[in-house]
Parts: sequence; C-alpha cells; structure tokens
Amino acid sequence: MEYMSAREAADKWGISQRRVAVLCSENRIDNAAMVGNMWIIPKIAKKPLDARSIRYNKSDGSKIKPFLKWAGGKGQLLAEIEKYYPFADGEITKYAEPFVGGGAVLFDILSKYNLKEVYIGDINAELINTYRIIRDNIDKLVLMLGVMQSEFIPLDTEKRKVYYLAKREHFNDLKVNGDESVNIEKAALMIFLNKTCFNGLFRVNKKGLFNVPMGSYKNPMICDEENLRAVSEKIQSVTIVCADYRESAKFIDDKTFVYFDPPYRPITNTASFTAYTENLFNDKEQIELAEFVDYMHRKGARVVVSNSDPKNSNIEDNFFDNIYSSHKVKRVEAVRMINCNSKARGKIKELLISNY
Repeated sequence: MEYMSAREAADKWGISQRRVAVLCSENRIDNAAMVGNMWIIPKIAKKPLDARSIRYNKSDGSKIKPFLKWAGGKGQLLAEIEKYYPFADGEITKYAEPFVGGGAVLFDILSKYNLKEVYIGDINAELINTYRIIRDNIDKLVLMLGVMQSEFIPLDTEKRKVYYLAKREHFNDLKVNGDESVNIEKAALMIFLNKTCFNGLFRVNKKGLFNVPMGSYKNPMICDEENLRAVSEKIQSVTIVCADYRESAKFIDDKTFVYFDPPYRPITNTASFTAYTENLFNDKEQIELAEFVDYMHRKGARVVVSNSDPKNSNIEDNFFDNIYSSHKVKRVEAVRMINCNSKARGKIKELLISNY
C-alpha cells in the first residue's frame, strides 16, 4: 500500500494539516498510522465527512466577522440573505461560496451552523492565500501583524505614508516575484494594506499591481488577534480553492446551498469598479454565470445570487430579469459606502436571485 504524509493529504483534500492530524487521532481515516512523530495515510484514503452535528449555535460565543474590508461586502444584507438559508430541516448539509470575497455570508453561516462540508473559492490569488494562511499559520501571521501595528501606529502622517508605500511596493514585488516561502508575509501585507489603504479597497491595475493610496485612519486595527484566531478555528475543515467559479461544480450537489456574489455589473458608465483582479467580469461573463446557475439548479442545489440592480439608473434595463427569467428576482435596499465621490454614496436597490 502506498502512503502520503499529512501535509500531502491536507493539500489533496483542501483542509489544514492540523485538521488531518485530528482526523487521524480520532481514527477517522482507515489505516492511518503514526511513524515517529508524523502521520502517514494511504493514498487511496478518502476525505472523511465532518461528523459534527448540524445545529444552530445560539450562544456558543464563537461569532466571527470578516477580517478584511471588501468592496461589495454583504454585511448589511445579511438579514435579507439569511432568509434563504436552507439548513433548518437538515437536508442541506453543504455550503459553497465560489466568489468568497470578504466572506460576510460565509462567516455568518459558520457562526450559526456546523455543516458537513464547506467550499470557498475566488480567482484573487492574494485573497485566497490570506484565507489559507489564517487557517494554517495563524501564529506566525498574528506575530507579523503585531509588529506592523506597533511600527505603524506611533508614526505621524508623513512617516506613515512612507511606511505604507514601502509595504505596498514590497507586497507587489512578492506578488510578482515571490514563491510559496513568502506566503505568510504576503498575507500579513494583504491585511495591513487593507486596514490602512484608502476606503479599505483592494484594487489592481492592468499589470495586476495593487495601487490604492494610503487612507486617513487615525488608529486602524491592523492586528485583530481575537477575531483572526476565531476565524482560523472555524475554517479548519473548509476547502479553500483559488480558481474560477466553475471549479465549484465538482463540489456542488443536491445537498448544497450555493451563494454566488460575483463582481457587480456597473449601474452607471462611471461606476465600473470591478478590478479586484486583473481579470474583468463583463456582461458576457454575467450571462455565462447565469447559465452555470441553471446547471447547478439542474443538479438540485439551492442557489442564491446577488448583483446590482440596473434599474437604479435605467428603469427599462431588464438585463438580470431576462438572464435569470426562470428564477425568482427580489429587489432589496442597500447602502453603497465605497465610492470616491461621497455624494454618490447612499441607498440603492440590489438583487437577490434564487431558484427556490
């Protein structure tokens, strides 16, 4: 029989090495054995299902929140989105979020339910790297962030700007030239820049380089250790994938609730903030996503999609009503906070589209 290490099993199954070790110690992986101080696992072994019960956690004190500020974050819409959660009867036991972004819905679900399997993905490599580092290397990450916080906070504005620009340049250098050995540092820089940049944006230019200027926060929380450690604990068994949303088809079945939160379709010609990565998401991609949602519907999954409402600027624009004509389209009120023009921030309508 051929064997693999716990690290290899973790990479294969998309969970942390620590989680693999726990599964081995609980005798949940057949024929796993301890050799010296390491576990070896048959290469034919399958990832065990999470044995925890599916139950609403009313007062376990483990509520977690997004560790990044993210354009289009769904914190303000959670009260609407949670109305769609299909976990109460116990038939839906899996969750997938292929455009995870800041993870507001993910963390709300993880705070409330223990599910058998959870999958998150995103095409933004730096974002996914940060999720993985929080899961797998939380101690080193917290240490690095603590150092950055202690160095940055005492500085005056001009010295902060010099410090910020140096970190931004270093982050871009690691993004282009780095390898896996710098992943922890990249994740720490990602969080630092997010907490100190203008409006907490993540935006890149056509070369894929982060180009947001420094913000004007007086005392930013760069190292929120308590929440980071709580997030790390909650995502230990989560499958984390850097890939196009179509990759999630391998995970999604009739036991899965899927939430799609793609880059929003601009509601005006000047509102085209979609540059979370160097890849754009235009109307062609929106139509392809709608076709993928139809495919997931045929597989029996419960699906919810969010997007902007083009009727905010053109009452005759039925783009989403047309491409999701076989599903239910609901308009909900939201507040747009991330906009370079303060007068453009305010209440708008957004869409929640479901197949049930």
